[in-house]
Amino acid sequence: MPKGPTKRRPQTTARLLEAAREMFADRGFHGASIEEICERAGLTRGAFYSNYRTKEELFFALFDLHARRVVERLAAAVEEMQDTEDPLRTLISRTSALDETERRWYLLSTEFTLHAIRHPDTARTLAEHDRRLRTEIAGLLAILFDRLGRRPTVALDSLARLVTALHEGSLAQSLVEPDQLPPDELPGTYLPLVIKAVSRARRTRRTDS
Repeated sequence: MPKGPTKRRPQTTARLLEAAREMFADRGFHGASIEEICERAGLTRGAFYSNYRTKEELFFALFDLHARRVVERLAAAVEEMQDTEDPLRTLISRTSALDETERRWYLLSTEFTLHAIRHPDTARTLAEHDRRLRTEIAGLLAILFDRLGRRPTVALDSLARLVTALHEGSLAQSLVEPDQLPPDELPGTYLPLVIKAVSRARRTRRTDS
């Protein structure tokens, strides 16, 4: 069982997370063993079990780290969109960029999702981590609508699910056909239509002369 915090714990967890990210990318979630992760990190199994109970728990730590980066990137894109001629297109372009880190995370998260579907307890834990990320995305959607001068007509939590599904589905197809489908093509084509369909223009108050 993980022990209480120590001065060296942040360094240890950082090394384990980095090693896990590399090993999961190279071998997959099931293919990478705790022993191999510890070896890559230059740490002992004791160091691992002082911080994490299982390999799943280590994945969820990576999930939360990735989620913070996603939220930061989205928040920066929403902030930037005001200064462009086509705000929504700018937002989509910034958030659909596909690099090697994003590609590797997609492969890992997809594999783990399939694992979770087969194990109900893991699925419940994954759903809770997804819910926390979705809450952040819903908050950013509220800001997005405000910046666009529109008011949503659907629950933002549900819309966050749809936007996530569109992003992940289009990313999967882009990874399969990179020469045929740029990662921002489907979101760029259909997300503006979705935004318009699930919102209405915000009324402006009239002032009597």
